[in-house]
Amino acid sequence: MTYLEKVQVWKEYKNLDANLKKELELMNDAELKDAFTNELEFGTAGLRGILGPGTNRMNIYLVRKATLGFGRYLAQFDNALERGVCIAHDNRHHSRDFAVAAAHVLTKLGYHVYLFEDLRPTPELSFSVRQNNAVGGIMITASHNPKEYNGYKIYDSEGCQLLPDAANDVKHEIDNIDDMFDIPYSTDDYGITVIGKEMDDLYISNVKSIVRNNNYKKNFKITYTPLHGTGQVFIPNVLQSLGYDVTPLKCQMTPDPDFSGVKTSNPENKEAYDESIELAKEIGADVCLATDPDADRLGVAVKHKGEYVLLTGNQSATVIYDYLVKMAKKNNEDLSDSYMFTTIVSSSLPVEIAKKNGMNYKLSLTGFKYIGNFAKEIEGKSRYFFGFEESYGCLIKDSVRDKDSLQACMMLCEVCAYYYEQGMDLVDALEAIYKEYGFYKDGITNITLKGLEGKEKIKSTMEYFKTNEITLPSFKILKKLNVADSTIKDYITGETLSTDLPKSDVVKYELEGGSWFVLRPSGTEPKLKVYYQMVGSTEDECNALMEKLQEEVKAIVLPLTK
Repeated sequence: MTYLEKVQVWKEYKNLDANLKKELELMNDAELKDAFTNELEFGTAGLRGILGPGTNRMNIYLVRKATLGFGRYLAQFDNALERGVCIAHDNRHHSRDFAVAAAHVLTKLGYHVYLFEDLRPTPELSFSVRQNNAVGGIMITASHNPKEYNGYKIYDSEGCQLLPDAANDVKHEIDNIDDMFDIPYSTDDYGITVIGKEMDDLYISNVKSIVRNNNYKKNFKITYTPLHGTGQVFIPNVLQSLGYDVTPLKCQMTPDPDFSGVKTSNPENKEAYDESIELAKEIGADVCLATDPDADRLGVAVKHKGEYVLLTGNQSATVIYDYLVKMAKKNNEDLSDSYMFTTIVSSSLPVEIAKKNGMNYKLSLTGFKYIGNFAKEIEGKSRYFFGFEESYGCLIKDSVRDKDSLQACMMLCEVCAYYYEQGMDLVDALEAIYKEYGFYKDGITNITLKGLEGKEKIKSTMEYFKTNEITLPSFKILKKLNVADSTIKDYITGETLSTDLPKSDVVKYELEGGSWFVLRPSGTEPKLKVYYQMVGSTEDECNALMEKLQEEVKAIVLPLTK
């Protein structure tokens, strides 16, 4: 069926949502082609796309179709209907509508549904699945994407996002549904249990158990912003209950789906902190915390020598992990059976910390689902100690099986208190870690390539790196990891080895001295991402080498994307 034939089907559907119908009539041919040529791809992160009419857009019809497929997939598990499914949502346009629509499809199939009363963070959804012994979970969110987006994340019975094989099984069920306008669903709320405060209390109590020491002096001030998202539900109150002096940024404490009070909803971007830093200067705050809209990720800016310094996700995870190790050793804990989990695009510094302190570590592909799965694998056998990925997400206690910004906020504040008692801030703490382990600098290049043409450019660029050999003028390449075909080419020995990582569209180049760079397409945005790590003896050396590495890599990448 051509895209124009699909458009006609939509236009002829007599019960089409009035707003979608109006939007459809206003679309030009280029917009129609982009919205109807392809299906919005269901991947290991579920669905995420621009809101609007079309098969390549997020809308209530796609949500119903995806939920029917997910429900059919879940039916294979014991007592699936009785165990039920937990559903939560963020603050975005149509998030509540999509959550209720998913609930009504599932109850029509005979499932019990636990539906949160209002917006809630993603990690609480993960926690609620495990707490209710549910067979699965659904989170309606587009995380940090712009306001035009929404999305649909799915979770297994362990509160973990699905690994590729399971996600493919769900995709198969969805693909077998012919008519997205003919999805059966309930028209009442029978079979739906609304959940809220009781689950909040259980979740907060569980998270508070991660506190190592709440007796440090808390003579520093904090600003907090949820960037209009779900962190506002309880993060400021929880931090205040632990004795921290937290001032929420009022203009961003509303669940505004247009994100009108922020320049960006992504805490990875420096401009997300502009208003927070302005408030911090007014009240003399030392730390600015920001969580993304579904509150699974935490960003932080720290006042250092009179300037507010934005830490990367790698840096904030490093200071948290190093502190947790310090506390464990202070308490004479045996770490030989403990695990730290991270990804192949995250900083290698925590790996060095793990090695030095006799801990186990394991690397995965990008995506916290892999870390959550590692936690499942060692449960009852070894100790889960810490997990993180560079995109501002970490997990201290695995009662949640996804990134958890409430845990991160609490522990980061504790780490701040620990260092402020010693007359140090988090930048000072990082410098002390670098002095011990060497200086690590991370970087990232995001190349935005929108639409069908952009998708093809990303695909062809990745294919070039997978099938061709490259050289860099100033750096020696030691190994090339081609995850797509599970091979590692060792340029020193000439051997080609295999890797046990799941196949994925990722290429990693290892350089001399522990440095590396990685190319991968974003799984949630129309972007090609290039990650970098530089290791050196000083900050100046690292900065200069990082700049040179990025220049030389981009000299190869950018012409391929034109």
